[in-house]
Amino acid sequence: MAYVQGFLLPVPNANKAKYTEMAEMGSRIFKKHGALSVFECWGDDVPDGKVTSFPLAVKLEEDETVVFSWIVWPDKATSQSGMDASMKDFETELGSDPSNMPFDGKRMMWGFFEPIVED
Repeated sequence: MAYVQGFLLPVPNANKAKYTEMAEMGSRIFKKHGALSVFECWGDDVPDGKVTSFPLAVKLEEDETVVFSWIVWPDKATSQSGMDASMKDFETELGSDPSNMPFDGKRMMWGFFEPIVED
């Protein structure tokens, strides 16, 4: 069974092309380090909530869109070593300056998940 890392983040609409370019690069990097697949999804129909929602979770601002992403790894060990190696590659490609990122990383969330149903 696989191991999944999920992400939720706000991206300024004006940065969609820049984010897409970074996501394509990221997909290549993650796969180079063992990821089975990478999904990057630009919000299309993401309703506001009253108690909780994707927009509330990332403190979505006007002129931003929620991005929902996940990486499928073969197992937990590969995800850990793969992410460590991938972050080094990202730093080489983008530098360590957070202003190089096309989104506000402070409002990004992520986690690792063990699938309980895989069909």
